[in-house]
Amino acid sequence: MTSVLIVDDQALIRGGLRMILESAPDLDVLGEAENGEQALRMVRELSPDVTLMDIRMPGVDGLEATKQLTAAGSRTRVLILTTYDQDEYVYQALRDGASGFMLKSAPPERLVDAVRTVAAGETLLAPSITRRLIAEHVQRPSPSDALSGRLSVLTDREREVLVLIARGLSNGEIAAQLFLSEATVKSHVNRILQKLSLRDRVQAVVLAYETGLVQPGA
Repeated sequence: MTSVLIVDDQALIRGGLRMILESAPDLDVLGEAENGEQALRMVRELSPDVTLMDIRMPGVDGLEATKQLTAAGSRTRVLILTTYDQDEYVYQALRDGASGFMLKSAPPERLVDAVRTVAAGETLLAPSITRRLIAEHVQRPSPSDALSGRLSVLTDREREVLVLIARGLSNGEIAAQLFLSEATVKSHVNRILQKLSLRDRVQAVVLAYETGLVQPGA
């Protein structure tokens, strides 16, 4: 059973999200918060697997709450809820530790799948949108500087896997492209995250763009 905390300042939206999530037999809504401050307290008390986080809220907003949860080492995985006109916030949310995001206009079944995906920590949500946002907002040093620095701890194969992660490929797709088993790819991914002190694949994508390992449009 995957436990979820809903965070949104509008009661009608919270109620609608609860109805959608509780229709799934494997999801359990532990509670609702109307702002980031309340969310921080409830995450500490309830320790949900996934926190469904709105961005714009009075007081402590979703971005700041996500940043504080990550800094505190919380186990909850934050799934950001956004609208098309809030794209400029999504990159910051990913940098601050969000595990993914989805649009509020998405159909109900997509929300349920999104929560399951984030809880499993397997793949990015909407990788094409993620790559576009990162490409638009990140400032990249030259690839040579990056490879001689932080990424130098990776082997050639691990760097190759990181590039494919940044392009939004799943473990199965990476395995097919590199002619490896999925188990081997998973081991590479785990080593990449460990060596670079990254929380998940989302942060790996952000780092790949920030270091210049992957270029926009490549």
